[in-house]
Amino acid sequence: MANINLTLPEVQIREIRINSITGYHGDAKELVEAGKSGLKDKDRSFSQCMGCATSKAACMTILIQDAAVISHGPVGCSSCLHEFAFTYRVNSPLRGIEKPTPRRIFSTNLQEKDTVYGGNIKLAAAIRDVYNRTKANAIFVLTTCAAGIIGDDVESVCNEAEEELGIPVVAIFCEGFRSKVWTTGFDAAYHSIARKLIKKPRRRRQDMINVINFWGSDVFADWFEPFGAKPNYITPYSTVDGLKYSSEAAATVQACQTLGSYLGAVLEQEFGVPEVPAAPPYGIAQTDRWFKALGKVLGKEDIAEKIIEEKKKEYLPKIEALREKLRGKRAYVTAGAAHGHGLLMVLKELGLETTGAAIFHHDPIYDNKREENDQLAMGVNDYGNVPNFNVCNRQEFELVNALNRIRPDVLLARHGGMTLWGAKLGIPSLLVGDEHFSMGYEGLVNYGERLLEVIENDEFVKNLEKHAINPYTEWWLKQPTYYFLKGGTGI
Repeated sequence: MANINLTLPEVQIREIRINSITGYHGDAKELVEAGKSGLKDKDRSFSQCMGCATSKAACMTILIQDAAVISHGPVGCSSCLHEFAFTYRVNSPLRGIEKPTPRRIFSTNLQEKDTVYGGNIKLAAAIRDVYNRTKANAIFVLTTCAAGIIGDDVESVCNEAEEELGIPVVAIFCEGFRSKVWTTGFDAAYHSIARKLIKKPRRRRQDMINVINFWGSDVFADWFEPFGAKPNYITPYSTVDGLKYSSEAAATVQACQTLGSYLGAVLEQEFGVPEVPAAPPYGIAQTDRWFKALGKVLGKEDIAEKIIEEKKKEYLPKIEALREKLRGKRAYVTAGAAHGHGLLMVLKELGLETTGAAIFHHDPIYDNKREENDQLAMGVNDYGNVPNFNVCNRQEFELVNALNRIRPDVLLARHGGMTLWGAKLGIPSLLVGDEHFSMGYEGLVNYGERLLEVIENDEFVKNLEKHAINPYTEWWLKQPTYYFLKGGTGI
């Protein structure tokens, strides 16, 4: 059972709750085995950059259509939040949002004097002001490091404002220093949503399935239709009511276990919504398991078998043709944990050789404690080992080192800014922001065609390599990738 306590305002961090780590170098099989016996994290004696839990909580709340978000801290802590307004507008057509509304993002703009006298009064005034301006159906307050350090009583301020305004005012405790695994910010957002928004079910709806995801295209509507159900997306593009009654769904599926591990467990244990016991559908073997598990949870195994049969008949010949063209190509992946594991499965299914990966953190087990949901373990079992497997919290100097040594035929990245490093080294690089693009049988065709296009059109990156300046020294590029890890050569 997951360590869930919705009476507490703060979620337990991943390092403690599920023993997540950010430092490892070895191979994938070794990592999976180590996770079963007690995985030990490795610190770095040098760190170049990291993410922040606040931004992860922000991306789960800013994209709720009828809510507003207040960053309680210095204005600099909200300086990157505009990117989610851009994401909302650009990706809304993928979700059928005909008239996307402006995002409501605010900051209390804590000053030096506020760190001395406290920011509670300023926060209370900001909540009232935001409500008067937006008439939002819910207001989320994200805590920052400054608010946490000075000890503002954010929970009490939000509770008082909620009573005054008559809408949910939700405190989300996501200070950057709280956890070095910044995906704890997802958990913090979902913990607070479950505490303040999700209600006990009035009834169980067999026509609705929760999908915990980011902002990918709507592939699930077609997949659920034969089961007589529609997707209820959480949280991008959802509404406050859609979240409130997510407790009534027939089941919950996830696009990424890193994102949805905590909420999936909460919905099952606290509200009785079963989480489908299967990792997301990346690769043929896992897609088979996913549809079968979904059919079993819904009591419609016959429909699941029919979907699998029909889709394989349509897509397997196309997948085999792509394998012939891609076989022997060498690929490297950099991405967040579970989605990165899924991309490795896609590559192996398409016949490429996976030469390594830089994955931002690692969860030895997810909140539901089910082995069937472990994407990496499933991938190793289905397709074999992955060498040069590096767990690094987006340390770009380690990525450049690995790419310079391995020189793959293609680099795959999930996050913006990472493909630059492959391109500078003359390596064709592919960034796909839609996490649903490579899902299912049809996703293998989608991704295979894009990979071919990127690999075959390499003239630009080859020319860029001749003129690009690499900021890292020759000394560093000759060191082992794990040089600064505890126990490495550099310590």
